[in-house]
Order: sequence, then structure tokens, then C-alpha cells
Amino acid sequence: MIRNIVFDMDGVLIDSESLILDAWKEVAASTGIADIEHTLMQCIGITAPETEALFYRTYGSDFPYHTYRAMASDIFQARIQKEGLPVKTGVYELFEFLRANNFRIGLASSTREEVVRREMESIGLLDFFHIIVCGDMVSHSKPHPEIYLKACELLNVSPSECYAVEDSPNGIRSASQAGMKPLMVPDLVAPAADLLPMIYKKFDDLLKVRDFLKN
Repeated sequence: MIRNIVFDMDGVLIDSESLILDAWKEVAASTGIADIEHTLMQCIGITAPETEALFYRTYGSDFPYHTYRAMASDIFQARIQKEGLPVKTGVYELFEFLRANNFRIGLASSTREEVVRREMESIGLLDFFHIIVCGDMVSHSKPHPEIYLKACELLNVSPSECYAVEDSPNGIRSASQAGMKPLMVPDLVAPAADLLPMIYKKFDDLLKVRDFLKN
């Protein structure tokens, strides 16, 4: 029985991607940015530098990315200060099961380490992780497999003996290329047909992941 599992963070453990999308939509409405939703969908699962590069490719080198990103960040932070970080269904039930059954647990997020640790601590999950690998700790963004290969190396497990829980196509491709068993819990982006062969199992929420691991 496999007892090693690595999680993505945004869109898997916390419902942050929809909040980020809403914040950017608000910025777009006030500044006239075109097709912001389509652009952001391409950013899911990639690092901050890759996101910045994608914006410049889409809107031109003179696009005031840092100004608009700061505006979106202010909107996002105001929302979570008021309401807290929204946690995905089944998070705590799944993690209590993993701890009770001696799973080795990792986190592989494209987000910066400082943000990852702060957000995981704020929802009470930080101490569950045996290892954490973040976007500023690797050279290549998802869908490159580097982040998952590093996570497996730090866990001292073979990728073939480790699950990866992902919500995004970029994340699934990354885990699959690393040789892991990708479990998909879709968030904002449904898997296209070409992604299906890479998915080991697909679930509606993390409670279903727990039930699968139980059996």
C-alpha cells in the first residue's frame, strides 16, 4: 500500500484561485484589461516569474504588470483579512486520516515559500508536512517535473510509490512526467481529453480522496 502523498496548495487545499481570479477581474474592470480570465487560466500552477512573463507576452512589454498585480493583491488580502482563507472541502478530514495512518506528506506548490508557510500555518496544516518544496526553490515551473522530483527526493521515496494531488493541467503534467500517480481534484479548469491518460484517479473533493486511500 502506498503511504506517500504530495499536495499542490492553491486550488487543492485552499480555495485561493477563485479569489485571485475575482480580484483580477475587479482590476480588469477598472483598467480595461482584455480577456483577463483566459490569461489567468493559463497561469494556474506556474510560478510568479512565469506568470509575469506570460502577462508580458499577452499584453506587451509595456504592460504595467507590477502595478496591476499590487492592486489585485490588495483586493485579495482585504478579502482574506475579512473572511479568512477558504479551505477546500475535506481538507481536515483527509489530513487527520493521513496522520493517523502514518502517511509521509509533502507539499509541492508553485507559490513562494514565505507565502506557502504563512498560509498553511494560518489554516493549521503546516505541521502536517514532512517536506515542503515551493516555486522559489526550483528552476523550472510546472508542467516541468522538477518540483515533484525534488519532493520525492526529500521524502526519500520513489515517484512511482507516491501520489500527487493536483487541480490543474499543469500540475498533472508535472506529476505525471515525474513518474508519480496523479490524483486530480479539478478546481477552475476541467481536464481536457489529452490529459486523461495522465490521471491515475479523479475525484470531486478531498473527502473522496480520503475514501479512496482508505480502501
